[in-house]
Amino acid sequence: MVGEAIVAALVGLAGLLLVLQPLFRAPGASTRPAEPLDPEETPRGVALAALKEIDFDKETGKLSDGDYQFLKAKYTAIALEALRAEREGVSPESAEAIVAARVRAMQASDAGTRVRCAICGPRPEQDPLFCSTCGLELASAAVSTNLRLPATGEAPVRVQ
Repeated sequence: MVGEAIVAALVGLAGLLLVLQPLFRAPGASTRPAEPLDPEETPRGVALAALKEIDFDKETGKLSDGDYQFLKAKYTAIALEALRAEREGVSPESAEAIVAARVRAMQASDAGTRVRCAICGPRPEQDPLFCSTCGLELASAAVSTNLRLPATGEAPVRVQ
């Protein structure tokens, strides 16, 4: 009978310690997950999944052309930024680094350093060779400004 009471007290004490353990941890001490992030949970994965989703919505008729172009440009820029951050070694957990990269990108676009297409205007990508909307080579677009806006589905036409 005494043995049962001792075992019950030990089990109760262990349960109480388990419940109160979070209160005794140092504030700010966080435990990292045991497994790596799922690729779809990274900023790159989220942006690529969004691009797939808006392509699907466009094909099924859920998005208008204007909304599709706006969302495509927005999430393409986010995906490219995430890819550049991965290439530069910025960890996705570093919120300060992501915010700093975002601020630099916004300052660069405000300073007018973004490439402009003669037909479509400023491009959301950094250092593109071709326009992601109309396909015009951007190096030649800077040289030739005598282009006529095409009708939908046609290639740009040079005015002589």
